[in-house]
Amino acid sequence: MEERVWHRAYAPQVPPSLSYEEMPLPEALARTARNYPDRAALILMGRKISYRELDEAVNRFANALAGLGVGAGDKVSLVLPNMPQIVIATYAIWRLGAVVVMNNPLYTERELEHQLRDSDTSVVVAMDLVVPKILSLQARLPFRAVVACHVRDYLPFPLRQIFPFVRRKLHRKTHPAEGVLDFSDLLRRAPSKLPATRLAFSDLAALLYTGGTTGVSKGVMLSHANLSVNVQQMKALIHNGRDGAETVIGILPFFHSAGFTGGMNTCIYRGFTHVLVLKPDADILLRSLIKYRPALFGAVPTLYVGLLRHPKLPPKERLAHLKGCISGAAPLALETHLEWEARVGAQVVEVYGMTEMSPVSHANPWGGRSKPGSVGVPLPDTDCRIVDAESGQRDLKTGEAGEILLKGPQRMIGYYKRPEETAEALRDGWFHTGDIGYMDEEGYLYVVDRKKDMVIAGGFNIYPREIDEVLYEHPKIQEACAVGLPDPYRGETLKAFIVVRKGETLTEEEVLSYCRTKLTAYKVPRSVEFLEELPKSAIGKVLRRQLREMELSKNQSRSAQKA
Repeated sequence: MEERVWHRAYAPQVPPSLSYEEMPLPEALARTARNYPDRAALILMGRKISYRELDEAVNRFANALAGLGVGAGDKVSLVLPNMPQIVIATYAIWRLGAVVVMNNPLYTERELEHQLRDSDTSVVVAMDLVVPKILSLQARLPFRAVVACHVRDYLPFPLRQIFPFVRRKLHRKTHPAEGVLDFSDLLRRAPSKLPATRLAFSDLAALLYTGGTTGVSKGVMLSHANLSVNVQQMKALIHNGRDGAETVIGILPFFHSAGFTGGMNTCIYRGFTHVLVLKPDADILLRSLIKYRPALFGAVPTLYVGLLRHPKLPPKERLAHLKGCISGAAPLALETHLEWEARVGAQVVEVYGMTEMSPVSHANPWGGRSKPGSVGVPLPDTDCRIVDAESGQRDLKTGEAGEILLKGPQRMIGYYKRPEETAEALRDGWFHTGDIGYMDEEGYLYVVDRKKDMVIAGGFNIYPREIDEVLYEHPKIQEACAVGLPDPYRGETLKAFIVVRKGETLTEEEVLSYCRTKLTAYKVPRSVEFLEELPKSAIGKVLRRQLREMELSKNQSRSAQKA
C-alpha cells in the first residue's frame, strides 16, 4: 500500500484495516434469515415482517421479475418511499443479478424521465401515487412493465382496511386494465424457491443518481463489493451494536445513498430491526423514539433541530436506550451538536461521504473522541488527501484547505455511460470530490466549502444549474441564476436572481408557482430577486459566486443595522 499523506486517528476499537468477507448483500440477507428467522426485520405502523418472511418475499418477487423477463444486468427502477416493497424489490433484483436504480418518488415527470431513460430501465416498480407519471412516460421510454405498490398491503388490521379512506393522499387504486401489475398479486402467484443465479462480488449492483455542475444527474455505478464493504466498514465503526438485537429508526430515505447503505443494507447485514418511516418528520421520529426505544438512528441536521425544538422531547433519562446517533448529508451546526448531547445524553456522530463512495468515507469515532465541526477520520482502508484546488496534484500541509481526494474499496466503478466524466473524477485511483477541506494534526477532516456549486438544503443535494435551466425555459425570463445561501434551519436555501425580458412583467409568486410545476419541492427557490442585469465574466459567464457574495454582504449589513 502506498505511503499515506495524512495521520490516521481512530477510536481504539476501530482497526485501520479490515479483512472483508466477499459476501454480496443478497447472500447476507439469506444468512441473517437463517440466524434470526423470527426477529422483526421491518416494522411499518406496527406491522412486523420477520427475516424469514422477508427472505421468502424476496425470492417470490425475484421469480416474479424473472417472469417479466428481468435477468442479469437488466436495470429495474424503484420509485418508492421507505415501505417494505422497496426492501423486497431491491434484494429480489439483486438475486437475479440485475441492477437496482433508485429514484426519488417526489421527482417531477421531467426529472424521472431523464433517469429512467439514462439508466436503460426495463421495469419500473413504483408507489401507486406515482404510477400516473410513469404511465405518461411509457410511450416515450422503452421499459416494458410497471408494478404498483400500495402502503396498505403491509399494514396491520384494522388499519389496513381503513387506510384508503383516512389517508386518501397516500393511496391510489390501480387496475390491470391500465397496463399496471400489482406487487402483491405478483408475490402471491410466484414460487418461493431461491432463483438459480450466480452473482460475482464485482458485479454492478446499483445506479444511484447524483447531480453535477452541468446540471445533468449522473448514474453512479456501485458494485456489490462497494456496497458490502461499506456496510462492513460501518459495522467496524458502530462496534458496540449487537447483531440480531438492535432496533433502528429508518428516517433517512432508502433512495438516498445514506439511507440505502447506512440504513437498509446495514440493518439487513447485521440483523437489526428497521422501523420504517414513510416521510421524514420530527413528530413521527419522536413518537418512534419513544415507542420502539431504538439503539441508534441516523438523520439530517434539520431533523435534529426539529427534535430539539419539539415541545414533547422527553428528558434524557427516557432516551437512555440510545447508544448513539449519526448525522450526515449536510453540516451539523456546532450549537445543535452541543445542545443535542447535553439534552439527550447520546453522542451524535457526524459522518461524511458522497454517493461515489457508497457513500461513507469519514466518521467521528463512535464512542471515541468526537470533534464538533469535524466530519471525523477515514473509515478503515480509506485514504484521504488534501491537494491544491488548481492542479489537484500538490499535497497540502496540515491545516491548509484544498480539494478533498478519496480512495478506498467502497469507491464507485464510475459514472454510467459517461467515460469522460468518470476520467475527470477518477484520476490515478483517487476520487476528486470537488469539496474543499483541511485536516488537523490528528487526521480529523473539516469540510469548509465546495469547489462545485452544489447546495445542500435539508440534507438534499441541489445543483443550481438545474434550477437555472428550468428558469430559462420560462418565456418571460431573459437570464436567471440560482444561488445557495446560509439558512439556520435547512443549512442552505435557494434564492433565484432573474432578469425579465424587455416589455414583460413578472412577480415573485409567478416564478415560484412555475418552479413548483417543474421541480421537486425542496429544489424550489425560497425567494426571488429581480435585477437589471446579472454579473458576468469577460467571456459572458454569469458569476454565481459573485451573486452569492453580494447577497451575503447585504445580509451582514442588515444584521449590523438591526444590532
